[in-house]
Amino acid sequence: MPSAPPAAPTDVLFTPLAVGDLRLPNRIVMAPLTRSRAAQPGDVPTPLMAGYYRQRATAGLIVSEGTQISPEGKGYGMTPGIHSPEQIAGWRRVTEAVHAEGGRIVAQLWHVGRISHEALQPGGRPPVGPTDRAAESRTYVDATMGMVPTSRPRALESSEMPRVIADFRQAAANASEAGFDGVEIHGANGYLLEQFLRDGTNLRTDDWGGSLEARLRLPLAVAEACCEELGAGRVGYRISPTAASGDRVDSDPAGTYAALAEGLGRLGIAFLHVVEAFRGSPRDDAVLEPIRQAFPGPWIGNGTYTAELARQRHAEGRLDAVAFGELFIANPDLPRRIHLGAPLREPDRDTYYGGGAAGYVDQPALTEAEIRELEGTAGAE
Repeated sequence: MPSAPPAAPTDVLFTPLAVGDLRLPNRIVMAPLTRSRAAQPGDVPTPLMAGYYRQRATAGLIVSEGTQISPEGKGYGMTPGIHSPEQIAGWRRVTEAVHAEGGRIVAQLWHVGRISHEALQPGGRPPVGPTDRAAESRTYVDATMGMVPTSRPRALESSEMPRVIADFRQAAANASEAGFDGVEIHGANGYLLEQFLRDGTNLRTDDWGGSLEARLRLPLAVAEACCEELGAGRVGYRISPTAASGDRVDSDPAGTYAALAEGLGRLGIAFLHVVEAFRGSPRDDAVLEPIRQAFPGPWIGNGTYTAELARQRHAEGRLDAVAFGELFIANPDLPRRIHLGAPLREPDRDTYYGGGAAGYVDQPALTEAEIRELEGTAGAE
């Protein structure tokens, strides 16, 4: 009797993964993507946004675009918030749309800190940060002002820190009310929590700066508050340890972020979402590996990934899931395209921010005829 043909190898990207309280059907995560399409005034999520996220619900997990936890946390025009009843109701339409397609979605909780402009702040006040040092950065305000240098911030008073933590806690509660499956705390990309973490941006001399222990205080206090509100199994945290520009530096990124990862691990959070590299910059495993070793939970790798590189780094034990950002913009059915080896469409950068349906919800998925053809090709190999 002839022997049976060997079983086809299982693609690890399409195996389930437990992430805290969530069970993902595949390991392809949609990364947070600012698209600046919230309704004005009020920064309210729209039905168009619900359609956009619905189209991408086959991701193992969707991480929403950055969502400001308070009016003070806003740093870019037309980005959504999660601090008003109208915003919560708008996000509920989004989560219901994703859940109707069998998807899972967490809200990315965002406070930009000093990466803002007075025109975006309540009453035209300065944005806030660990110190009054301005960021070497620009931000988008509106169609009239366009891109402008960020404003010089004012330093948060020690007495204000409990309020900031409380704002994150309330945002987590609001996310639950809006139907999200959990939250991701945005501690990356030069925003408030990273500003407090790095010794290049946190030059304070009080209990919230100076030593590593003091610089860890705000990030870990925010994470603890969100865990108390939702349960640790529904809280993730995003970091970008290898990013450094201007004064966005740290004298010991491996040590700093490993200490943060260890603290987050003690809290039992669901996942660590790591921006490992940016376009044009290398992936530095000398920095990443100590962080990986310090965190006991699932690691979602992000940054210049292809599906093949994700499979390779999973085999090496360097990640558990992979997050794609720009590829999801032009490929709403990205998991299916990866599974079938289909061509990937290139996004139109001119439609990334602002506007309407163009470049947003008009990106085509594979047709049934294309799927059958690709399946037939795969079966013939």
